[in-house]
Amino acid sequence: MTSLGTHTDTDVLVVGAGPTGLLLACELALAGVRTLVAERRDAPHRESRALNLHPRGIELMDMRGLADRFLSRGRTVPGWQFTATLPHRLDFTALDTRHPYALLLPQARTEALLEERARELGVRIRRAHRVVALGRSAAGVDAELRGPGGEVTVRAGYVVGCDGGRSFVREAAGIGFPGTRESMTAVVGDFAVADHAHNERARRHGVLVARLEEGLTRFVVMDPLRIRVPSTEPVTLAEFRASLSRVCGTDCGVGEPRWLSRFGNATRLAQSYRRGRILLAGDAAHVHFPVGAQGLNTGLQDAMNLGWKLAATVHGWAPPGLLDTYHGERHPVGRAVTDGTRAQTLLVELPLTEEYGRPAALLCELLDTLLGMAEVNRHLAGRISALDTRYPPAAPDADPLSGRRMPDIGLTTSAAGRAVRVYELLRDGRFVLLRLGRGGGPEPPAIGDRVRVVTARSHDGHRDLEGVREVLVRPDGHIAWAGRAGGPRSLGAERSRALAAWAGSGTGSAGQASTP
Repeated sequence: MTSLGTHTDTDVLVVGAGPTGLLLACELALAGVRTLVAERRDAPHRESRALNLHPRGIELMDMRGLADRFLSRGRTVPGWQFTATLPHRLDFTALDTRHPYALLLPQARTEALLEERARELGVRIRRAHRVVALGRSAAGVDAELRGPGGEVTVRAGYVVGCDGGRSFVREAAGIGFPGTRESMTAVVGDFAVADHAHNERARRHGVLVARLEEGLTRFVVMDPLRIRVPSTEPVTLAEFRASLSRVCGTDCGVGEPRWLSRFGNATRLAQSYRRGRILLAGDAAHVHFPVGAQGLNTGLQDAMNLGWKLAATVHGWAPPGLLDTYHGERHPVGRAVTDGTRAQTLLVELPLTEEYGRPAALLCELLDTLLGMAEVNRHLAGRISALDTRYPPAAPDADPLSGRRMPDIGLTTSAAGRAVRVYELLRDGRFVLLRLGRGGGPEPPAIGDRVRVVTARSHDGHRDLEGVREVLVRPDGHIAWAGRAGGPRSLGAERSRALAAWAGSGTGSAGQASTP
């Protein structure tokens, strides 16, 4: 690792080399932003805290041409638990996506793949460097880093805290982190030895059991006699075996633990995701009980939303207020996730208590019956997978598609019949203006290179796109604008306003239109 010297400049300093920080660094570098990642750990995590990518997380990788890398290193499953107390699982196969599954992939592997991509894009990553001070000014942020060679000053245009629930960046920025304190804990262990004959029995008693790579098996246990033990208390193998035996009548033959930990249900959401030139993403912005496996996936979506907006701001072409939409769009998502996980956690905690155990068990039976209904299951699966995430419309009269996820339809873009998917068009992180066959408006004037213009001779049918003539797709795969009725002139005027509002000045009068 090369030295940073005593002073260095960068456009953006990302603090934290977890999945959120690494994906954000990739997005910034893809857009030509000088990016430095500072990570206090001297080596990547060997323990795999989070286990999976949900469908939207896989879609994000697909948009950047990384899906095959991830899929080749993990194992897909058709759904995931809403809670361990409900036998019915969320069915991702019923969702409108090319990736109707969860990908079981240990967090350590996710980080390794994202770090590999970040280095391909030229991101500087400095491990064993801890941020110890932040000084803000109108021109930038001075960050003091302490590393093996001493202290170094980094002058950055912006700093993004992706440094976890105990975020130094968040505290230094003075951003509040209100929420609820820990009231329940669970234990997790990855074991090299386990008797898999007992796996289904353990699952029937609410134990999460997952087969990992390298022969490891993960168990997550909520023991009624131990759920009030503080998360700071270490976990022993003897305790883990005793808890398994109490909960499901067997210790499942676990042995040779590679990782043991205790985690709690403290739930907090940052008051703001931005204060001037300092921003937050991932666990630095929101923490919650890991029910539904939403934490890592929510952080990746934060990074995808922020990356192109911050790059636009650094490069000077961002329309007024664009960077503020990061908080405006992602904070409500963080609120929904933290509120939702609190409700899900109660379905786990209350059946374990003496006072509420019986009525809570009856409530779980009722909810499990509802989860067995296709419409209810599909609704909750869309919510947990984040496929139904919709950002607030930019204007009161915006099209109903505004802010929604763009479906990955197939297109034919030339007389030769070249086929391409929408997400393939997003690989370079630019906007995509789709002109849907003969229904599109007049040929647009020259558009700057921030927008790729694609005319589809034909395309897959999709219920959401009925009557739509043109669509402006954001770099993060959400719809900025959709044009429907009206004559060619009015549609062209709408398009020009949308391009200026989202892609900035110069997108309607200069540059060269590009096609795939």
